[in-house]
Amino acid sequence: MILRIRSRDGTDRITVPDPASATVADLQRLIESHLTVPVPLQRISLDPALLLPTPSAAVPLLADPAAPLASLRLANGAFVYLAYPPDARSARPPPPRALSAAGSFGKKMTMDDLIARQIRVTRQENALCAAASFDRDAANAFQLYVAESLAFAAKRAGFLYGRVDAETKEVFVDFIYEPPQQGSEDVVHLMRDPDEEARVDAIAEGLGMRRVGLVFTQAVGRKASETGEYTVSNREVVQAAQLQAEGGIPEWVTAIVKLEVGDDGTGDVHFEAFQMSEICVKLFKDGVLETEIGDSDDPRLSKMRKEVVAGGKDTMEVDNDFFLVPVKISDHQGREEIIHWSTFSRLPDREPWQPCRDERAEKPPGPDKASYICEADL
Repeated sequence: MILRIRSRDGTDRITVPDPASATVADLQRLIESHLTVPVPLQRISLDPALLLPTPSAAVPLLADPAAPLASLRLANGAFVYLAYPPDARSARPPPPRALSAAGSFGKKMTMDDLIARQIRVTRQENALCAAASFDRDAANAFQLYVAESLAFAAKRAGFLYGRVDAETKEVFVDFIYEPPQQGSEDVVHLMRDPDEEARVDAIAEGLGMRRVGLVFTQAVGRKASETGEYTVSNREVVQAAQLQAEGGIPEWVTAIVKLEVGDDGTGDVHFEAFQMSEICVKLFKDGVLETEIGDSDDPRLSKMRKEVVAGGKDTMEVDNDFFLVPVKISDHQGREEIIHWSTFSRLPDREPWQPCRDERAEKPPGPDKASYICEADL
């Protein structure tokens, strides 16, 4: 039986030779052998909440070493979540190659020079955004269009607008602006209009709001990875890092909307919130993160333009999970004095910014229903 061990350093696969008789202790020894995390430092669970920056004390742990794995009803390919202290992995990068002359003047690099030039990619433990709260109507309008009109067959994206609490570092998202775009199963191209975005920013500023993040959906038919499941693709990492770098605020948040189908065939829409880690944004700004993605590239891995150190080894590819910093997510009810206006990106036959003050009378019927942004009744 193959189990996928997900930690804050990515996802690894472990083969359990005899799942019928194996115990939790056997699994821990396999983790120690393959992932180099000592058994005393391991905390394992079947609950993904274990990997949150501040996991609840109520997260159930697999704390009984004698418990048989068969009693946990683990299927082939199931996820087991692993937490451990920073730098708990004992693996170390291979010894450096012999130093040779470098540069036109024959200067030799010292060991300190080599260490100084290494780019180390580590997990960021805490987000700079304490939490993200979404206006219920705005979030529902966004996902409803994707669910009913697109059937989650193509990606869709929008910019989040709202407020940042300066004391708590919480982000409150009050409306979503969807720019003109073209989406496929694996990528969404934003056809951005600076003049149009300037008008949206001006409306938001008049409401005491600003752009605070990005939201995008994931299509049900997105490209699979031969190396395992993944939360975001390499294309999504590049796009999210670029827009976070452009966002200009440390609390910038990225939300993912996806359809999860249960065993009974019913689908549930889930919102998740992240920040791209500071090192990820820096790699993008410094030109180290490869932005040209090929069709044959593994979507689970982000390519680098130069070698970096990740997970204790030199590599040109980094698991995308290294770059994600989870953010707590909740919802709230928007202010009553805010009215809805339609954005023209879904309605090519309609004039931009034509108001829908009486939504029931003016919203067009059918799948081309208006997407919402908010403007005060000035």
